[in-house]
Amino acid sequence: MSSNSFHHLLFCSLLLLIISPSISQTISFRPKALVLQVTKDSATHQYYTHITQRTPPVQIKVAIDLGGEFLWVDCEKGYNSSTKKPVPCRSAQCNLAKSNACSINGNQSEDVCGEFPHNPFISTITSGELSQDIIYIQSTNGSRPGKVVSVPKFIFTCAPTFISEGLASGAVGVAGLGRNTIALPSLFSAAFSFPKKLAVCLSSTNGVVFFGNSPYELSPGIDVSKSLTYTPLIRNPVNLIGGSVGESSSEYFIGVKSIKVDGKPVSVNSSLLSFDVDGNGGTKISTVDPYTTLETSIYNTVVNAFVNALAVRNVHKVAAVAPFGACFNAKDIGLSRAGPMVPPIEFVLQSEKVVWRVTGANSMVRVSNEVLCLGFVDGGPLHFVGWGIKSTPTAIVIGGHQIEDNLLQFDLATSRLGFSSSLLSRQLSCSNFKFN
Repeated sequence: MSSNSFHHLLFCSLLLLIISPSISQTISFRPKALVLQVTKDSATHQYYTHITQRTPPVQIKVAIDLGGEFLWVDCEKGYNSSTKKPVPCRSAQCNLAKSNACSINGNQSEDVCGEFPHNPFISTITSGELSQDIIYIQSTNGSRPGKVVSVPKFIFTCAPTFISEGLASGAVGVAGLGRNTIALPSLFSAAFSFPKKLAVCLSSTNGVVFFGNSPYELSPGIDVSKSLTYTPLIRNPVNLIGGSVGESSSEYFIGVKSIKVDGKPVSVNSSLLSFDVDGNGGTKISTVDPYTTLETSIYNTVVNAFVNALAVRNVHKVAAVAPFGACFNAKDIGLSRAGPMVPPIEFVLQSEKVVWRVTGANSMVRVSNEVLCLGFVDGGPLHFVGWGIKSTPTAIVIGGHQIEDNLLQFDLATSRLGFSSSLLSRQLSCSNFKFN
């Protein structure tokens, strides 16, 4: 057995010891997968879901952060539960979280394991207490929801009220779906002994998140997992959030090698597409950024090529509408099943044959009846250049609008992403999962 295999087995065994005994008496079967309904908030462009936790059970609204490190909830405002307990320092759960922080709590017999909840929507991080409480979630066979199952000692972080600022109305926390040890995919996988897989399928209205194995079926009974293209997930060795110094990032990065617009390569500084010693650069997938964000030089190159490709098609440019830099007369652009008929933008991955193709519905944003804009945003330079000047630590951030109606499967065990490209051309939508 290789060293990596041994450590992976050891890690899985630790998770099972921590979680599995607590659920064995509360469920009559082990689901092969779990499901959450996800809704897009039109005011904030955030994606959110509802989870049920506590005793007695309470349904709460939480924003989704694809790369988030764990579930955190506001415990200062109305959190009442007879089954909530703090996670002690030096406990197995605290070790699982890889926390080096302990808080002295006068009301507890032991010091409490500390964590650092992060609100990515306002770029704020604070201190919180690692806790455990019962959580309920629906199982699925991949085509429709099944029985509700529970995990009695589910690990999450209690956060102060102020860090909920900027969340969608009514939201009291953030559900982290990242690739670290106490994010939802790892905890659910350990609790129910199914593969450590996460599938995300978002839309402009309702979408779906699966934990566990496929199938992932959309009406009328199409298993989208059977037609995925695969590319490696890449670990950023630097945690850019800042709460866990020395740890690798929990966010999902992929290896974009080049970019094409209308089938033609555009000139990009290739050094920006890899991580530097500080973890800057590369390409990540985000549900926090509503639109794809590009480092300034990449943005200018892509936008200029896109504008020129539309000019050849007699599409007239009009005044820009913030936050977008390139907008067009909508009357000049035809419509198809897959959205506005515009040149594709392609992210070329490990080979010329592996391409994430962004087409009409994902590339364009209708800001009025008369105006369509390219839904890409200038993120600024890669490095901090001064206060008040926008900058980005990541060269390419593939944002929410660009991943809508695309199925993305994150296989954490094999570190692989499966992606479908737009489902609209196949007359499918991520809003088509049968929740009812």
